[in-house]
Amino acid sequence: MKLYLKIWRQEHKESKGSMVNYEVDGISVHMSFLEMLDLLNERLIQRGERVIEFDHDCREGICGTCGLMINGRAHGPLKGTTTCQLHMRTFKDGETVYIEPFRAAAFPVLRDLKIDRSAFDHIIQAGGYISASTGQAPEPNSILIAHETAEAAFDAAACIGCGACVATCKNSSAALFTSAKISHLVLLPQGKVESSDRVINMVNRMDEEGFGHCSNTEACEAECPQEISVLHIARMNAGYNKALVIRK
Repeated sequence: MKLYLKIWRQEHKESKGSMVNYEVDGISVHMSFLEMLDLLNERLIQRGERVIEFDHDCREGICGTCGLMINGRAHGPLKGTTTCQLHMRTFKDGETVYIEPFRAAAFPVLRDLKIDRSAFDHIIQAGGYISASTGQAPEPNSILIAHETAEAAFDAAACIGCGACVATCKNSSAALFTSAKISHLVLLPQGKVESSDRVINMVNRMDEEGFGHCSNTEACEAECPQEISVLHIARMNAGYNKALVIRK
C-alpha cells in the first residue's frame, strides 16, 4: 500500500517547525505504525537526508514511550491502542495521514516527533512512593486486601504514563495520570499512611509543571490506551480537599 504522510519536522525546541510531505509505498498491512516510520527513515538515510526522530522503546504497548497525534487523535483511530500497537491495516491505500507530536506546554518538543515528558517524572517524585521499614519481608497473608480493592489498585497502576490524556485534553490537564498514580497507592494499606501528604504534594507539583485544570469532558479516558477511569480523578479531588482540611 501507499500512503501520503504529512509529518511535523522541527530541528530543536527553539526552532520553528512545519509539516513536511512524504510519500511512502511498499507498506505491508501487517506493519505496525512505527515500522512504517522505520521504513520511511531507511529511505531517508539512503537519500542522505536526516531521519524523522520519534520516541519508542518496548513496542509492545506497555512502556508508554511512544506517543503521536495521528490524524488529530492521540495514538491514532483505534480505542485502547498505543501507537506502537497500531497496524497499517487500519489505514486505506492512498490515504493522507497527519503525524504530529503530543501538544502541551508541559511537553515541549525536543525534535520532530520527540517530546520532553519529564514533567510526569517530577509529579511521581513529589509523592508517588511509600515509606517502608527495611528488614525481612512481611508474611504475605499478614495484610489482608479484598479482591475488589486489589483489582481497583491494579487498574490504576496500569497507567503507562504515555501522555495521551494530556495531549487530548483541551486544557492539557494531567489529572488522569496524576490521579491514577495516587489511586494505586492510596487504595492499598501500605499507601494510606502518607495519603494526605502524597495527594497534596503531587497535585501541587502537577500545577507547578504547567498542566491545565480538569474540566470533566472525559476525553482523557476515551483516548487512554489503558482505558484508565476518570473515577480516579474524583477520588483524587476528594482526597485533596480532605487533606487540606486535615492540615488546617
